[in-house]
Amino acid sequence: TKVTTREHRVNKAMLAICQRCIGQLNLQPKQEAPGLSRARATSSRPTQTHRPKRNNLMNKTEKELAPDFSRRITSSRESKGWDQHQLAKRMAETINVIKSAESGKPPTDAVVRKFEMILGITLMVESTNEHESMVGRPGNSRGMTIGDYLKDLR
Repeated sequence: TKVTTREHRVNKAMLAICQRCIGQLNLQPKQEAPGLSRARATSSRPTQTHRPKRNNLMNKTEKELAPDFSRRITSSRESKGWDQHQLAKRMAETINVIKSAESGKPPTDAVVRKFEMILGITLMVESTNEHESMVGRPGNSRGMTIGDYLKDLR
């Protein structure tokens, strides 16, 4: 037998339910605010003709951890007159996190932000996209060939 169903919201899902089930499950339609029902009706997004690229690596000006971050952390902590234990307490971190950062191990981004906020320093600097590479010997204008490589192996 065919039964007509109606769209009905159960929790956050829209279900097709027959009238008998609605009555048995006591799923009487709830009154929605008029603004909410209008917003649901017009929730279709307009199509964009040109969508900006999100991950264009060439346009990113990313920040990276400063090469001398451990020296900056240590000198700033000492200038405030704090020992590692006091800084750890103020940052709500363990003393091992402070010790490892001061010894040169890069901390997580969240810990870097805490260091910057508590100590009032800047640890993240604009990344420089300079890559230096040298092929061959200085003064030799031609690049390395396979023959040069094989000669170097001997």
